Amino acid sequence: MSQLEFTRPIVRYFDRTTPPHITTLILLASLGALAMNIFLPSLPGMTTYFETDYRMMQLSISVYLGMNAVLQIFAGPISDKYGRRPVILWAIALFLAATIGCILAPTAETFLLFRMMQAVAAALMLISRAAVRDMVPTAEAASMIGYVTMGMSIVPMISPAIGGVLEEMFDWRANFIALFIVGAVIWGVAWMDMGETKSPSALSITQQFKEYPELLRSIRFWGYALASALSSGSFFAFLGGAPFVATTMFNMSPTELGIYFGAPTVGYMVGNFVSGQLSARVGVNRMVLWGCLINGIGMGLSLLIFALGYGSALSFFGFVVCVGLGNGLTIPNATAGALSVRPQLAGTASGLSGAILVGLGALISATASALLTPETGAFPLLWLMFICAALGCVSIMAVMIRDRRVKL
Repeated sequence: MSQLEFTRPIVRYFDRTTPPHITTLILLASLGALAMNIFLPSLPGMTTYFETDYRMMQLSISVYLGMNAVLQIFAGPISDKYGRRPVILWAIALFLAATIGCILAPTAETFLLFRMMQAVAAALMLISRAAVRDMVPTAEAASMIGYVTMGMSIVPMISPAIGGVLEEMFDWRANFIALFIVGAVIWGVAWMDMGETKSPSALSITQQFKEYPELLRSIRFWGYALASALSSGSFFAFLGGAPFVATTMFNMSPTELGIYFGAPTVGYMVGNFVSGQLSARVGVNRMVLWGCLINGIGMGLSLLIFALGYGSALSFFGFVVCVGLGNGLTIPNATAGALSVRPQLAGTASGLSGAILVGLGALISATASALLTPETGAFPLLWLMFICAALGCVSIMAVMIRDRRVKL
């Protein structure tokens, strides 16, 4: 196959004998984000429905993220072994079954079990990116993945608002009914359009997993992975604690909460755009450091305003835009750095760094929920978000110091 043929694959919409259309990849990547965000305004109502406390229902975020982290490790090698198409179709089918379980769950514990199973949708993001790498070479893959990411980033912006409206018009189950309908449509699109992009690997899954220790011994890999994970930790803490703060301190309705939840996504989209414009000229390390600093400065200012007694819903959610902006600078550049540590292990590094990000995010999200009470107000959440950003700065500075020593 010539380079020209490789860079310009023939794509026919709804023809599964050709590679998938980019809109199909966007839909696949978006399902996990939709499942993560649409029901967030319903958490207080679900707490009342299941007659439990908020910490229990907040686990619906933590267990989803925890399972997501596990799947990040396994999804890549499994799809390498058996192909992208069958793994995607089975993942969506399992997601639909788990969603029905969430709707019919009689207890909070049963709901959490099915919620954990819903995390199979998270594998779709990783596999859709892998499909892009199958279709085009590295330079064009970066551009195409950018389109996929920009498309799916709209979902966290609008889904909480939609979820809040559904909650007020019906109840929390309406969000999961909507998830089932959307998932069924995406399964149909994938069935018709998701052509196989990779031949099954000759290596066993065990052989592929043996590559992980080489990455885990790299200080630079850990620096990039932790910078990304800790910067993202500010956002995951926000996911875990913001519904409680919004309803307890600011008496916000589900619809209002859903609208305000779009704040970090606005910053994230801007940050991704700036990364695309400046990363090549400024350099990966400096972009990551800038992102962590913007994140930390935003949270530091928010803390100061609350300490002075002027904290409000507008200041709380307004400064979270800095978290999104900082992550838009940090995540793509830290990911590129992690993949560059061992170029021959780029796919493995992608899955492992993603698992570290989401796994740490699950822990931070659960911690945020555990620290919050009506008496503490927003302070534990703001401090946790600030500390995560500060530690992200430390991680990338460790990489920069090591790079400087190697050059000397």
